[in-house]
Amino acid sequence: MTTYAWVAVVVVAVVAVAVVGYVVLQRQKRRNHLRERFGPEYERTVAESENRREAEQELLARERRLSELDIRPLPQEARDTYANRWTEVQERFVDAPGFAVTEADQLVTAVMAERGYPTEDFEQRLSDLSVGHAATLDHYRAAHEISGRAARKEASTEELRQAMVHYRALFEELLNETTRGR
Repeated sequence: MTTYAWVAVVVVAVVAVAVVGYVVLQRQKRRNHLRERFGPEYERTVAESENRREAEQELLARERRLSELDIRPLPQEARDTYANRWTEVQERFVDAPGFAVTEADQLVTAVMAERGYPTEDFEQRLSDLSVGHAATLDHYRAAHEISGRAARKEASTEELRQAMVHYRALFEELLNETTRGR
């Protein structure tokens, strides 16, 4: 082999190593971004997916979808109104815990709608909320599950109390967020 051929082989090898290194670095940056952004939802999505790449593509799609929505903070007057309604729901819990949990679910959904989140489908709500509210998403899942059992009269008073605590976590985060959840 001539000197030029060896130089060409070395240059091609160096370029290939650089390209592979760049791709690996970009993948790691994306993975770190998604882990930071989605927190425990990242691990949940990876565990439920066929593979990590598919899960990461799903999370990136969620980010793109949310960026197309007009998510906005609530005006102070609306926040005050919703806070008062939450207090009323909590007061009703003493006499009608199942009804109060249903009202809490409806109140959280109303806040989401006013902020600009689509609210038709629970799974889509979870997906949209995961982008800016991943830390409270498990609260919402738990509350929704208990609420469903309450509707079938299968939840204890303690479980209903836990549902209220779970709903409150997301409610307060949605209510008090003054910046876009992105």
